[in-house]
Amino acid sequence: MSVFTQLTPIWSRDWIPPRYGKAPYFWLLSFVFFGWKYFYVFPSALELCLVALSILVFLPIYLYSFWVYDWRVGVCIAITCGFGIAWAGFNPGGSTFVIFAAAMSSRFQHNPRYAYIALGSVWLIVAVCSYVMKLAPTFWVPALIFSIPSAVGAIIGERLERANEKLFRKQEEIEHLATLAERERIARDLHDLLGHTLSVITLKAELARKLFDRDQRACQKEIADIEQTARQALAEVRSAVLGYRDTGLAHELRGARNTLDSANVKFVSELEGKFDADSKIKPLPAAIENVIALALREAITNIIRHSQATVCHCKLNSDDDYVYFHLSDNGFEGMTQVPKLEKGNGLTGMSERVRALGGQLQTSCKQGVAIDIVLPLKSAQS
Repeated sequence: MSVFTQLTPIWSRDWIPPRYGKAPYFWLLSFVFFGWKYFYVFPSALELCLVALSILVFLPIYLYSFWVYDWRVGVCIAITCGFGIAWAGFNPGGSTFVIFAAAMSSRFQHNPRYAYIALGSVWLIVAVCSYVMKLAPTFWVPALIFSIPSAVGAIIGERLERANEKLFRKQEEIEHLATLAERERIARDLHDLLGHTLSVITLKAELARKLFDRDQRACQKEIADIEQTARQALAEVRSAVLGYRDTGLAHELRGARNTLDSANVKFVSELEGKFDADSKIKPLPAAIENVIALALREAITNIIRHSQATVCHCKLNSDDDYVYFHLSDNGFEGMTQVPKLEKGNGLTGMSERVRALGGQLQTSCKQGVAIDIVLPLKSAQS
């Protein structure tokens, strides 16, 4: 309990946990049955004082029962049931206390078995006391009959409330995991976007520096390309943060060709299957197109950074069930020892995207690095 709560006046605090709402306050209207006798029988001063005292003692016990879930609930049930038995010989409306005692058994929400044991104990006490004390049926009949739906309904309500709390906690956990996944997605996308774009800018800046003294017109063209590439990168970063992209695979193919041309690498592309022969890509599911576009971007970035390739082959085809993507270069051609391929952030992010769509990714090193991706069409469309 915080210092603020301790300093708050008792009348402005929550007397019942907020999750119960206002219903427990309305249940107190049941005391109308307790006072029904006095509509036609005028009570004595002593009886009137005892009625007021019983209610005043019962109210704190009733409110306290909503805040405890262990043996203290049993004490509240016993005291409340005792009030009902004590009043049974004088006022049949004392069965109201028994009904409240039965409903209190639902407070054993952490173990429903204890709740039903407590409820059975209340019924047994009322039955035995009614038989031994020869109490009137106007007391024990309402006590037993009305306590059944009240108690069982309260127990089921508590179980549903606990189930809802668990569901809310699971939803919060799912939202937290979704937030982490979205952060990882943005991190992967930014790595792919900025890594590729900065590599292109670096390449063109080096070329512009070399052309500065020899061909100023070509140097100006490269500087203009650097400006255009930087603006395009800014737009793509904004799109990645928002979770969508306006550019597709066709755009990435054109960008790959231009980038490799600047690095004196020949780009050979083949489109087959459901794709037209004139290199115009037919629509793919957005998820598949995004994965292939980012894989192409990452592979081209790696070729520019780490490879001595002169030729890059790209092949894309499909059938009714799968899309196949292949990209390879000749960066290791002529080497006696092929270097070992190490997976960095780019290849790791590429692999995670492919697996998320139920696809497969394979990498190999022969004359150069080869990347093969197989993605199922049905999973992306469903």
